Amino acid sequence: MKRDLTMDDLVIAGIAVIAGLLAAFLLRMLLRWLGKHADRTRWSGDDVIVDALRTAVPWAAVAGGAASAAAALPLTGTVQHNVNQVLTVLLIFVVTVAVARVVAGLMRSVTQSRPGVAGSATIFVNITRVLILAIGFLVVLQTLGISIAPMLTALGVGGLAVALALQDTLANLFAGIHILASKTVQPGDYIRLSSGEEGYVEDINWRQTTVRSLSNNLVVIPNGELAKTNMTNFMRPEQQLTILVQAGVAYDSDLEQVERVTIEVVAEVMTEITGALPDHEPLVRFHTFGDSRIGFTVILGVGEFSDQYRIKHEFIKRLHKRYRAEGIRIPAPTRTVALQQGAVVIPQQRGAEIGTEPGEVPSARLD
Repeated sequence: MKRDLTMDDLVIAGIAVIAGLLAAFLLRMLLRWLGKHADRTRWSGDDVIVDALRTAVPWAAVAGGAASAAAALPLTGTVQHNVNQVLTVLLIFVVTVAVARVVAGLMRSVTQSRPGVAGSATIFVNITRVLILAIGFLVVLQTLGISIAPMLTALGVGGLAVALALQDTLANLFAGIHILASKTVQPGDYIRLSSGEEGYVEDINWRQTTVRSLSNNLVVIPNGELAKTNMTNFMRPEQQLTILVQAGVAYDSDLEQVERVTIEVVAEVMTEITGALPDHEPLVRFHTFGDSRIGFTVILGVGEFSDQYRIKHEFIKRLHKRYRAEGIRIPAPTRTVALQQGAVVIPQQRGAEIGTEPGEVPSARLD
């Protein structure tokens, strides 16, 4: 030490430490008060910022008090330098963690702000957090006087070997980044793959995409496989869609009456059932002279893919009830059978039979 330690030095150092602790306590109370006000706002980003500052700011106050106490003591240059380095490293670490939490929290709040999103795209959140922590680690090394150039060179050489060993993992990583960057799939979308899997996208992370099926089971799909397969996204370019319901009436039906009654039922379903589109224009299109009926298609509008099952259910029930009330007949498949001695011959087929193609005439010998 350059001079002897006195009682005044200890008092000043103690006052500095106590001042730092008191400042940390007051700042934490202030940030807690700000956090209560942030909870009342609609934007969730201020909650993330206040929560991160509640951790970083008190530690910064403690580090400042410790630095002031060290400056007040008669320490040697080497000890003073070491103390300053330790406090600087502590401060850098706290700030790095706080920044990583703020950025990750803001990204998560943005992904969750979209209606219908059940989960967050953690791939971007995790990559951002790792990058910020890595930058903070390099700053700490530079602060300690450790050259990072040889380390970066070694990481570059070793990275090639790691990349070769982790080809599948890296392929899934970059496939996930490409999927999110191209906005072909986002969390909350309802998708169907050519292999048959379908459901709501829960999350897209660094390796896999999690899909929740309508049966509430989770289907895990590697990002590389998702990027290569044929896929239908029922939420893009828009969430609303139209569905087709096939129906048919007897040949002796009044088609004008059938169209009018069907349109009335469609309008009723569109206005009363949750998930339907009240502004949807009811459409009925006759298209086929079938074997035993005139076929037509009813076009319904739904808010999203999963709503179609409930809307179809209600529409068929109400249409059947209304047809019975109006005397409109829905014929069952029929066939004409001619009996001959020694054989059963079916010269004319009407309707459908399980296991028989339309137009096929089955026959059987009677032994």
